Amino acid sequence: MTATTTEQDFGSRKGAALVAGGTGGIGAAVVRTLARRGATVLFTYRSNRDAADALTAELRAEGAQVESVQSDLTDEVSATGAIGSTVDRFGALHTLVYAAGPHVPMTHLSQVPPSRYREQLHTDALAFYHLVHPALAPLRESAGNVVAVTTAATRRYPVRDGLSSGAKGAVEAVVRALAAEEGRYGVRFNCVGPGMLTDGIAARLIADGELDDSALQVTRRNIPLRRFGTAQDIAEAVAFLSSERAGFITGQHLSVDGGYTV
Repeated sequence: MTATTTEQDFGSRKGAALVAGGTGGIGAAVVRTLARRGATVLFTYRSNRDAADALTAELRAEGAQVESVQSDLTDEVSATGAIGSTVDRFGALHTLVYAAGPHVPMTHLSQVPPSRYREQLHTDALAFYHLVHPALAPLRESAGNVVAVTTAATRRYPVRDGLSSGAKGAVEAVVRALAAEEGRYGVRFNCVGPGMLTDGIAARLIADGELDDSALQVTRRNIPLRRFGTAQDIAEAVAFLSSERAGFITGQHLSVDGGYTV
């Protein structure tokens, strides 16, 4: 693979990066970006084995070292196993990216019963904790870092997004707490908050009709750049925060949203 200097951010790192949710729109972009910039990458998938195999084959054909592992992050044992697999296979864990999470419909919170909200917390906020807690020891050993992909909606709330932003807000609170507690070991924790994208969950909302043309027009008017972003925009932010170029940045939320939260 040919590469510029910035494209070898991870070439000298011992061990591997673990990307949770590597077959999603954002997760796959993160896997590609880290791998193409020199990282050995292990990514998790929950059920889409075909997509995982295709992504692995694509990047191996480019000369990257990429592997996948099936993991249900809502299960503590399974999530812990993903961390263990990374360390066992590659000797160390230097980067953990949480890009997982279920599709979340847009609905008013008045229409969300507590049982549904509890489910969302379990499949997102608790899943993140299942993954990050067993990662602390190997991250201390490598002075590594964690990047959680959350949402710009924790900074500026779009109506009907409470089911998503509530759980992501819990993830962000844990990220800030761990940044404060683990910094003495050299471990960094940050968040990237996607705004409206042309792929990922936003694409599914458009395809499902939950965001019609009128809603999309209003959304664009609320974005200073007057356009939607892409999964690659998010991957670029994740790669930066994961790299040594961001070595003095921790406990932060970087909204990648075209200015929506301005």
